[in-house]
Amino acid sequence: MSKKTIFFALLVVFSLVISACGGAAVPATDTAPAQGAASSEQPAAQTSSEQPAAESSGQPELAKELSVYNWGDYIDESLLTQYEEKYGVKIIYDTFASNEDLLAKLQAGATGYDVIFPSDYMVAQMIELGMLAEVDKNNIPNLKNIDPFFLNAPYDPNNVHCVPYQWGTTGLAYKVDSGLEPPTSWADLFDPANAQKWQAAGGINVLNDQRELMAAALKYLGYSLNEKDEAKLEEAKNAILAIKPYIKTFNSEDYDDSLLIPGEVALSHSWSGDAAKAYWETYDEASDTSQWGYVIPKEGAMVWQDNICVTATSSKKYTAEHFMNFLLEPEVIAAVSNYTYYANPNLAANQYMDEAILNDPSIYPPKEVMDKLEWAQQLGETIFVYDRLWTEIKSQ
Repeated sequence: MSKKTIFFALLVVFSLVISACGGAAVPATDTAPAQGAASSEQPAAQTSSEQPAAESSGQPELAKELSVYNWGDYIDESLLTQYEEKYGVKIIYDTFASNEDLLAKLQAGATGYDVIFPSDYMVAQMIELGMLAEVDKNNIPNLKNIDPFFLNAPYDPNNVHCVPYQWGTTGLAYKVDSGLEPPTSWADLFDPANAQKWQAAGGINVLNDQRELMAAALKYLGYSLNEKDEAKLEEAKNAILAIKPYIKTFNSEDYDDSLLIPGEVALSHSWSGDAAKAYWETYDEASDTSQWGYVIPKEGAMVWQDNICVTATSSKKYTAEHFMNFLLEPEVIAAVSNYTYYANPNLAANQYMDEAILNDPSIYPPKEVMDKLEWAQQLGETIFVYDRLWTEIKSQ
């Protein structure tokens, strides 16, 4: 067994116990998860807009600077340097911790960002709010490399505003040597008796992300993660509050580095790529074992897709599209996935991918697992209910 197969085999074993649940992996509804410390700095006002079209090329010249706002630890930053050196565009780079943080920052008046990376359901919300520019696909020829499965999603029909970046799942990362049986269900987190055991074994982390944590609680209760009935949402809130005394941290920013890898918790609500990173960072080649495993609970879970978009306030749209096209270069996006351990939808990138990552069912789940996942849909006015419940969860 190669050193990158044990983690993957664990997921395969647990996927066999997954039972049927509502939802499907195909983004066939109104939408559809991540990570890193969010910066409080707003980029300086941009003064260098793109130059008029050059006579020789018929295209605008690239701007001198481009401001990029991404999830933390979601790209090999040497790729940004590569782009800067190749094209002479300075990348001003900033990070956020959740879709809600991204939205709040933009709504608070941060107009200096050019390129952003929202998840699917947030794309739909931002389109409604007029926050995203329409992209010119003529400037993004590498869009042809994207698997059709990930194109034309309902949250952005015909990819008018965004292009796919990375995708993954949300499940449970667990410490293999905790002394407890590996989790198979959301009940391992949300049943207070089980939560108390994981607390005693080393502690619990949950994602500091209202949509993700509410989704997990809803799946535990047997509901869709897109539930809008307020009574059922109250149930989910109460399920979270019932285990809050056993939760050590709410962390979606750097939990892989600060909590999983050093063994500061025994169980974590986790994005698939972060769990994979923890696996490899604690892997021991001599014993061919790792301290961490990952499971998609039997009730099903969230599958998500992050996207590359241009803000409506950007004055550097052509440069932003040029940068988007760069990220869709097969070798570039493969380097991103090899760094983040997240799946990408770029078929042409497969030849440059680490084969163990490409063949890992925890990163690229088999159909029987995908069929039990749901994309997060746009919530409409119900988002205000989620906001209220999240405030109550965090304040109590």
